[in-house]
Amino acid sequence: MEPVEAARAVVSDRHPEARAAFLGGSVLTERRTAFSDLDIVVLLGEDAVPYRESFRYADWPVELFVHTEASWRGYVEREVTRRRSPLLFMCASGFLLFDHDGVGQRLGAYAKELVVAGPPAASAAELEDRRYSLTDLLDDLAGCTEAGERLCIVCEIAQRTGELVLLLDGGWLGGGKWLARRLEASRLGFVERLDAGVRVALAGDTRTLVSLVDEVMAPAGGRLWEGHRQNGVLPPRPTQDRAGTARN
Repeated sequence: MEPVEAARAVVSDRHPEARAAFLGGSVLTERRTAFSDLDIVVLLGEDAVPYRESFRYADWPVELFVHTEASWRGYVEREVTRRRSPLLFMCASGFLLFDHDGVGQRLGAYAKELVVAGPPAASAAELEDRRYSLTDLLDDLAGCTEAGERLCIVCEIAQRTGELVLLLDGGWLGGGKWLARRLEASRLGFVERLDAGVRVALAGDTRTLVSLVDEVMAPAGGRLWEGHRQNGVLPPRPTQDRAGTARN
């Protein structure tokens, strides 16, 4: 069974009352592999309860994301503030399986607008926090003598460096393979350079990776450790009721 046919059958079996549905992810692209799953977004009426479920259907692994229009907008709004929204991209670049009342066209168009507009810009404070974290990791790497510790430090450096690149470039964040794909789209050749730096760093020569991290941080102000300060948030003060008893 082909992906679109299988996806439509899934929705028909699970939610015949659905208003619209999208098929997203890699399964309809040249990046499809034998392990690609069916990422399906289903839109139901407003009295439905949103949920996410993973299962198999006709030999296909399926990730089902079920929403009302209101819950879809709520999830997307929260994810956009974090600059990482798989749900948004599944509808912006996914295939509209069917649309009974126009909600699919409406949300698909809105998703495309949000993707093109890009994520919120990183604040100066956030960039400082990112620089501080990377500086601390580089210091840990410089003093590392254990292979296991080096593995964890290098992997953390690679992920945080990639995320900083995307923040500086105004790009969407991603996890796992999607971090690599976002980086490929943002800076040609950067993933290959990062991969080369990580490989030699794991073998004990950290110079290439450290140089690349410093290159990435330079436009934001370079390394930052001494003098970095992050203010905490005070808990809300308890209020007093009329009897003078403290309550939250």
